[in-house]
Amino acid sequence: MPSSRLLIGPLLRRVVGTRATVWVETSAPAVVTVRTAAGARGSAPTFSAYDHHYALVVVEGLTPDSVTTYEVLIDDEVAWPVPANGFPPSVIRTRAEDDRDQPVSLIFGSCRETTQHSTARKLPPDALDAYARRAMATPDPAALPDLLVLLGDQVYADETSPTVRKLLKRRRRRPKDAPATQVVSFDEYTKLYLESWRDPEIRWLLSTVPSVMIFDDHEVIDDWNTSKSWRADMREQPWWAERIRSGLASYWVYQHLGNLAPDEIAADPVYAKVIAAEDATGVLHEFGERVDQEADVAHDTERWRAVQYQWSYALDLGRTRLVMLDNRSSRVLEPGQRAMLPPGEWSWFLDRAHGVYDHLVVGASLPWLLPPGIHHVEAWNEKLADSPRPMVAKLAEQMRRAWDLEHWGSFRRSFDALGELFARLGSGRAARPGDRVGAGPAYAAPASISVLSGDVHHSYVARARFADRGVRTPVHQLTCSPIHNQVPAAMRPLMTLGWNPGPAGAARALARSAGVRRPFVRWKKLAGPYFGNAIATLTHRGREAEVVIEGTTSDGHLRTVARRRLSQDS
Repeated sequence: MPSSRLLIGPLLRRVVGTRATVWVETSAPAVVTVRTAAGARGSAPTFSAYDHHYALVVVEGLTPDSVTTYEVLIDDEVAWPVPANGFPPSVIRTRAEDDRDQPVSLIFGSCRETTQHSTARKLPPDALDAYARRAMATPDPAALPDLLVLLGDQVYADETSPTVRKLLKRRRRRPKDAPATQVVSFDEYTKLYLESWRDPEIRWLLSTVPSVMIFDDHEVIDDWNTSKSWRADMREQPWWAERIRSGLASYWVYQHLGNLAPDEIAADPVYAKVIAAEDATGVLHEFGERVDQEADVAHDTERWRAVQYQWSYALDLGRTRLVMLDNRSSRVLEPGQRAMLPPGEWSWFLDRAHGVYDHLVVGASLPWLLPPGIHHVEAWNEKLADSPRPMVAKLAEQMRRAWDLEHWGSFRRSFDALGELFARLGSGRAARPGDRVGAGPAYAAPASISVLSGDVHHSYVARARFADRGVRTPVHQLTCSPIHNQVPAAMRPLMTLGWNPGPAGAARALARSAGVRRPFVRWKKLAGPYFGNAIATLTHRGREAEVVIEGTTSDGHLRTVARRRLSQDS
């Protein structure tokens, strides 16, 4: 028996050209090796932090346009696959060297509350679990999606399972007044991932479909970074300092590190410090404390640069560009200056949004386009929260927190800026002279622009319209949530009514009464809302795009609840 064993993983994260990254957690320090049946391999020693041990292995020498099985060795002993589980072999699939004509398939969703076998609530079947079981039955591994895009709330630090609650109850040393049912320390965070990612079907899916992720609030706490006053109130809690640094540090280890391509990993300053340290606890402790300061100084570019760590990232697959945006950590929260991204990171986003591609996909945990009625209420609330009258501003702040009014509509500067960007891209005004896609004709505008989001516990497709802007590119909001959770029954009628012209018009009049100008972009629901657990697939073939949303049946299978072409005539 090896002295170290595999606790979590393997997670196949990025496949870039002839290289791939595989992430694992082990029970003790070890050397982790990944080797494929075709002879490609990579090895890395584990790094240690908070008495836990991790490795991110870069596999070199993969063959383009191939599918190969792989195994994971810990100190030269095979730890994966596990013969007894009877699942198909884990594989690494590479794209062709010139993959511009290959289709691109992304599956996406958000809000997955623990494994369905350990939750205390009677939830509908887990959509990702159902997808994994169907994928296992797929005879051709080449038919698997190119990427799994998880859009937030991969774990719930503030809504734990009975198993985790029992563990917390047995802990003797916890910060003063720490919530009895919520995780606080790094070690407690590790139990959330252990519980969720060791679900057998999910574990297999994560081992064979590349994945990228971004956080939302529940990886830290509900309403994380709602406002400046919210941050001030949380600092008064004696347990908060440990919670926020542990949440950010554990997110970096378990989720963000694998988002990076091999070259980006080598250039990451935090990773360099972590692997250089015999024990990286202090490195991650300082890192968590430092990056939490971003929201305090995000309005001041010079101060922000001193503490900034960029969670947003971008990647290309064929003719598809995916840009994943951090909607939480570094928000500008100064009243009157609120923004989803600080100026420096917005400039980075603008650079990545321009380029040579057919399809632009923006991943954002929070929907850009909400039901219009809800959007107008959020814009109205933001206006009141910036009121010079203290009592009005205080009441608006209370409403902001109580009603979760913290989406793009309540950061109006960012909402408008994103719309302006899409209008420029979609009209061709942002294209550089001579931009070409492959060897084909020059295109002045992308074929599609899609915003992938979650958070709101219902799924829908909406189309944006830009009056008199000459926008030719279809721009869609694609929201898929939850994977495994549910919206309270009382909220469903409100969310449905938010799309109704009558309530939406009343909410718009309310916003106008506070001095909110009408948004220049209009949008209309094309599919939904669907309130069950769901997973969605976005497919690009040439300059065609299509989205399919699948919900779970009572017996744990998937059924199509929406299918929309995202092309010019949709």
